[in-house]
Amino acid sequence: MSARGKARNRALDVLFEAEQRSASAFEVLKARREKTDQVINPYTVDIVEGVVSKQATIDEFLQTYAQGWTLDRMPSVDRIILRIGTWELLYNDDVPDNVAVSEAVSLAKTLSTDESPAFINGLLGRLQKLKPSLLA
Repeated sequence: MSARGKARNRALDVLFEAEQRSASAFEVLKARREKTDQVINPYTVDIVEGVVSKQATIDEFLQTYAQGWTLDRMPSVDRIILRIGTWELLYNDDVPDNVAVSEAVSLAKTLSTDESPAFINGLLGRLQKLKPSLLA
């Protein structure tokens, strides 16, 4: 797994833990730095900061374009994978669009249900097509 792949995985862990504990993602990052020997890749921090700062907008896009699904109905891991993928797709110019979608699908294949990769691919693919109008 690439360094960025590991960073995505770690960011997902941090965001998932924060959501499950109703804690700040920044508190979770700080605790991991202080209480474990985990090395936190700078890209992990970039993802966490990016997702947290854009979460309201990201969630609005996901809610609008996830046909037949509310954010609350989605499995937590899928919701977080979608947030990371959407942030990379729309707000991180260093990651090519196709890579953002592919990496999110890869996370879903490893960490979620059998149906999740297709759902995530479809939703992020739709956002990718709409990207110019979403960011206008």
